[in-house]
Amino acid sequence: MVALLILNILDNVIQIYTWALIIYVLMSWVPNLRENAVGQFLGRICEPYLEVFRRIIPPLGMIDISPIVAFFVLNLARIGLHQVFLMFL
Repeated sequence: MVALLILNILDNVIQIYTWALIIYVLMSWVPNLRENAVGQFLGRICEPYLEVFRRIIPPLGMIDISPIVAFFVLNLARIGLHQVFLMFL
């Protein structure tokens, strides 16, 4: 079925993006790791999404909780995507 194929593709894209965010956040723990080619690539794809949450939730000192909220929203989007597809199947 085409709808299930689309659901699987979108679900995989969300999971890959979630892993990209996790790697990007973990890279911030190691000095200068974000300066290499992989870090710059992840910065280009992750920072625009994280910036939305940073405008809403300012950092608490040196602790930035915006990635936690970003993961939560991605998970809600994934669940919502499944629910929408279940309604139409």
